[in-house]
Amino acid sequence: MELYEKRKKLIYDFICDEHYVPMKIKELAIMLEVKKEDRPILEQILLELQQEGKITLSKRGKYTKTEERKITGVFTAHPKGFGFVTVEGEPEDIFIPEAKVNGAMHQDVVEVKVFPQETGRRKEGAVLHIISRGMKQVVCTYEESKNFGFGVPDNAKFSKDIFIPLERSKGAVSGHKVVVEITNYGKNGKNPEGKVVEILGHINDPGVDILSIVRAYGLPVEFSEKIMHQVENVSKEVSDADMAGRMDLRDVQMVTIDGEDAKDLDDAVSLTMEGENYVLGVHIADVSNYVQEHSALDVEALNRGTSVYLVDRVIPMLPHALSNGICSLNQGENRLALSCIMTINPKGEVIDHTIAETVIRVDRRMSYTNVKKILADHDSSVIEEYKEFVPMFERMETLAGLLRKKRMRRGSIDFDFPETKVILDENGKPVDIRPYERNVATKIIEDFMLIANETVAADYFWQEIPFVYRTHEKPDSEKINKLSTFINNFGYTIHIGQDEVHPKELQKLLEKIEGSDQEALISRLTLRSMKQARYTTSCSGHFGLAADYYCHFTSPIRRYPDLQIHRIIKENLRGRMNEKRREHYESILDGVAKHASEMERRADEAERETVKQKKVEYMENHLDEEFEGVISGVTEWGFFVELPNTVEGLVRISELRGYYHFYEDTYELVEETGQKSYKLGQRVTVRVANCDRLTRTVDFEVVE
Repeated sequence: MELYEKRKKLIYDFICDEHYVPMKIKELAIMLEVKKEDRPILEQILLELQQEGKITLSKRGKYTKTEERKITGVFTAHPKGFGFVTVEGEPEDIFIPEAKVNGAMHQDVVEVKVFPQETGRRKEGAVLHIISRGMKQVVCTYEESKNFGFGVPDNAKFSKDIFIPLERSKGAVSGHKVVVEITNYGKNGKNPEGKVVEILGHINDPGVDILSIVRAYGLPVEFSEKIMHQVENVSKEVSDADMAGRMDLRDVQMVTIDGEDAKDLDDAVSLTMEGENYVLGVHIADVSNYVQEHSALDVEALNRGTSVYLVDRVIPMLPHALSNGICSLNQGENRLALSCIMTINPKGEVIDHTIAETVIRVDRRMSYTNVKKILADHDSSVIEEYKEFVPMFERMETLAGLLRKKRMRRGSIDFDFPETKVILDENGKPVDIRPYERNVATKIIEDFMLIANETVAADYFWQEIPFVYRTHEKPDSEKINKLSTFINNFGYTIHIGQDEVHPKELQKLLEKIEGSDQEALISRLTLRSMKQARYTTSCSGHFGLAADYYCHFTSPIRRYPDLQIHRIIKENLRGRMNEKRREHYESILDGVAKHASEMERRADEAERETVKQKKVEYMENHLDEEFEGVISGVTEWGFFVELPNTVEGLVRISELRGYYHFYEDTYELVEETGQKSYKLGQRVTVRVANCDRLTRTVDFEVVE
């Protein structure tokens, strides 16, 4: 083996020599004086070097050294010092070891050198140059010293404290949350320098914790004077001129069904019968009537991309005067809508549909709670209160069941992981944390919105009109193969054909494990094998829903892609989708889709961080208390445990008795004697050991 490696090095060094001229294998054999019987070894070595990415074989059969790849991407730092570079169009990130970071900081745009890839290992690289800095301002906790101060960044990925000269501290004192502008990023291991540009308040002041997250993610809160002036000029009533030429549905019985505290009601539903067929109307607020393309309001909505639902506030995409006013489908008021009216047969198939500009009047605002009381709890007092609507709700429940059954038959995957509902008091302190309830009413609206989104997407795909779709790509074959190998340990299998898996296979797997001890474990791993959904201009389908066509049509008040496609639909309905308008949309939609996907991710991260913040604050009141939970993640430094109320905490490996080995393939920590192990999905009893508001983390200890 040692001789083989020496030969391999000799051949590689020969090809890398600056005087080397590209050669075919026969010429290499002559130059290297390889005997005839050793020719297979030469071929084997050349093949290995090729697979490792160290040498390249040209179309003419000549071998050369692989040229060093230099590419540009965005650096994502890790608190432990290493990082990853994301390159647009590349399927996987490039790992940057700590020694090769070269002063790059979180979110910097960098040029990296990519090392030749060894077979089976992820790409590695080194940062060559920092092209531009990503974080110009950082939210910090200020700490004062005698002659200077420093900011401790809230974001653990920005791992260095920032030196702040006293004269640039703006009078901040220890414990203040501050926004620091970086004036010098530091070199040769020196800390960055900065100045305080805004004092958000003291760390213990109500609301400052969430405001810090808002600033950290650069979420725009206030609307400019120009925009608010524009909103003031929007009519508060729907005029006869606005209603002219629209399909009048004001006599059709319809309701909105939302949470009790919802204020921006952007979807209403109606349901009648035509013989044995259902006629389902999904009526969406016509926001585009009030937000004109290229107006200041539109530019701001595009910039925001989405409303952000934080734990204690909503940062809207559109000013409340619009979203809660003329655009909201309020009970008893004339409203403009874009309606998708579908005729659905008893098999749950859409056999006909109409998309039209309409005028509607919602008969009753319903809550999820009251619809559940009617359909699931059979509450007689609530049934009496809404008796004229009860037959429609019963039909809705039946139709939703048909649509869900049809979706499940084709392979739609339903991950039923609970979202977190945080209950705050008037001072913003968390008083309760519990899973958000899905019930018969939430599922009805979910099913109706899904079928409307699919119907609209299919219609515009076949019309070949420029459009924005909601795409969920197939999982990476490597992740699916890894999942398949893992579930074999528990006697489960999934069929993988030509390196691809059909969503039906994953759905069948989730059905098999339902109620089993492995349900939590395998469900999580299946979810982690999936890709993120995003907005695109190409209709490549939605893997998770097993849908060939899908878009977001139903929430134009809070999502820009929905507003964008409403404009396209209306231009098409009005016969204005000429070649010039097609070209216009073709030129802008890729940018709209990409930006909307990025803003969605930013909003999701900010929402998660605010929930984590309140979870930590809540668990501070439960220090030293014991809870039973499920292991939700296993790493080399410990394992995470999720409690029934959705709070997650870390049990550090250093706190466990004995010495543990981490097995990545089985997501397991095993004590060296083999007597004790902790693995994904296992139930454990833990004690709350520590809560850290700064890092938004909870530490648990195992109760032996």
